[in-house]
Amino acid sequence: MSRSYLLLSLLAASLLSGCAGYQLGPVKPAAMEGINTIAVPVFANDTYEPRIEVPATSAVVRQFQLDGTYTITTEENADAVLEATLLSVVRNPARSVRGNVISTLEFDVEVALNYELIDQRTGRELARGTVVGGSTFFVNNDVSLDQKQALPRAIQELSVRLVSQIAEGW
Repeated sequence: MSRSYLLLSLLAASLLSGCAGYQLGPVKPAAMEGINTIAVPVFANDTYEPRIEVPATSAVVRQFQLDGTYTITTEENADAVLEATLLSVVRNPARSVRGNVISTLEFDVEVALNYELIDQRTGRELARGTVVGGSTFFVNNDVSLDQKQALPRAIQELSVRLVSQIAEGW
């Protein structure tokens, strides 16, 4: 009798636990209610960094595919289109050489992007904002080459933040 009572109480405790409000699968923001597919055309580039728009677009597409909330498709078949412009690539000194404050040992690099998500059927703006992704790098012999090697990490962080804002609404 005590064993069945214990099993019954464990079953009741698990059913009445605190996860009653949780949901399996993606939970879309209210503005994105009817949106299932998104088109991501190549981003515009307003930076002085050449050929950065294709890697940035590819990183965002990959992040949408990893997230799984929305399917990526062509503009003709999409429910919404993500239009984005790369605004800036900024390098700032983060740490100087010990004993020589003029010489920089480590830099921060930040990539900024402005985006707008537009509903294909109505032309209504679903989401808009600015996203920044960053990375750090140590200086070796060539600062510009070191920055080019750090840019993919900054772009990856930018893509994670962008997809999070669109898929989760914040």
